Amino acid sequence: MPSSSAGIVTGLTAAALVSVGFLAYQASASVPPSLGTSHRDGEPAAVTSRAPRDTGHPTALPVGSGKGERVVYSVDDDRVWLVDKGNRVQRTFKVTAGTVDPVPGSYFVTSRSNSVIGTDGTPIEHVVRFAGVDGVTIGFSAAVDGSAPENDPTAKTGGIRESREDGNAMWDFATIGQRVLVIR
Repeated sequence: MPSSSAGIVTGLTAAALVSVGFLAYQASASVPPSLGTSHRDGEPAAVTSRAPRDTGHPTALPVGSGKGERVVYSVDDDRVWLVDKGNRVQRTFKVTAGTVDPVPGSYFVTSRSNSVIGTDGTPIEHVVRFAGVDGVTIGFSAAVDGSAPENDPTAKTGGIRESREDGNAMWDFATIGQRVLVIR
């Protein structure tokens, strides 16, 4: 290649890199502050307040638990609500949490498995995963035999057990990308 061609290629490459750098700067400058902050393990920032409850109706969807289609999971109440696009509760049920809770915030279903063996050695089905805490995967599942785990406090487990019937409802509702809102 003649030296003049090499100079042109070098000049075009330098101009392209400057352009890409400038566009990256513009893009980063226009990111809303809430999206520009990173969180450990890709988790949302902690929400410290507890969503208000209707004490007369303990199964009612907590006020301030989001809008639109979503799964709402209360770590304090060990309860799940499946909420449709119209903000109507399609189903609510109690769950048995593992020993590791997700940080309150907004997540998305990242993976699903029809059947696997749980960390406690129990065959489980309809696993819907949405978070991770210190290397522990957090997700909803149902034991094939219908049992709930007896948590060993020394083991780190992120399985949130539901009944088989509730597990079927969760499986149908919470596909990949479905929003999961974790509250206190």
